[in-house]
Amino acid sequence: MLLIRRFEEECGVQYMQGRIRGFLHLYIGEEAVGVGAISALRDDDYIVSHYRDHGHAIARGLDPSAIMAELMGKATGVSGGRGGSMHLFDKSKGFMGGYAIVGGQLPIAVGLALAISQMRQDRVVICFFGDGAVNEGEFHEALNLASLWNLPVIFMLENNLYGMGSHIDRTHAAGRDLYTSADSYNIPAMQVDGMDVMAMREAAEEAVHRVRAGDGPVFLEAITYRYHGHSMADPVKYRDNKEVDEWRGRDPISRFIDFAVGENLIGPEDLAEVQAEVEATVEEATRFGIESEEPTIESMYGHVYG
Repeated sequence: MLLIRRFEEECGVQYMQGRIRGFLHLYIGEEAVGVGAISALRDDDYIVSHYRDHGHAIARGLDPSAIMAELMGKATGVSGGRGGSMHLFDKSKGFMGGYAIVGGQLPIAVGLALAISQMRQDRVVICFFGDGAVNEGEFHEALNLASLWNLPVIFMLENNLYGMGSHIDRTHAAGRDLYTSADSYNIPAMQVDGMDVMAMREAAEEAVHRVRAGDGPVFLEAITYRYHGHSMADPVKYRDNKEVDEWRGRDPISRFIDFAVGENLIGPEDLAEVQAEVEATVEEATRFGIESEEPTIESMYGHVYG
């Protein structure tokens, strides 16, 4: 979680300096969801993500240097500089892409789960999406087919309370209980504290066990919060600082540190070692991204399907 936090903070710096261009959607505040959920998976399971995908990629173990290079549009990036911030991809890690179209990743995840089912493989797909995607037609189509076909997919809703600049209370009849949407498709669902990495891990392990046992899809809703705007281009005029401060008081990293220290799992020396390692990793990733080569003009014809 700390690596994701520091990596994202550095991304914001590089964006302001013009090295990262286009849109940049930071994951700061939501780290417990990705880390808790992904830590419950096996290496051969699949992950499908959305445009706020940096945290998921790091939690899955993608190389931070290659991720930073991708954000900077460099040839050494995980997608060869073609994808940028919203389209990280690494098949070797089962990380089957971030998708910029809201809800567009849901049919992809169901397709992967259908392939797993038809090939009788012992694998699981986890699909991350935001609360805004629940209003899309793909959401309902994906849940319906997954339920009908009893597919091995976990629908992981990251409810950060805002779809771009609109609060969830203004956009969803279900309010803050979006997990009840799964009831219509006979998919077991639960709501989880997305600011608590241990709660996320426990819920994800239970979901993975059920799905891997052949009992069909599961729906998890994590209540979480993004500290920054929808993207770096967002002035965040739709919420006040008091709300942000209240959620920062539930910060997932601070909460886990307090828990781990209280249980004597780590001490000050351990924490200092982790922090130093994280700083070195982020520093190296930034250096690698800046010094990497731009894609060649000729490479624009690669990976093109006619």
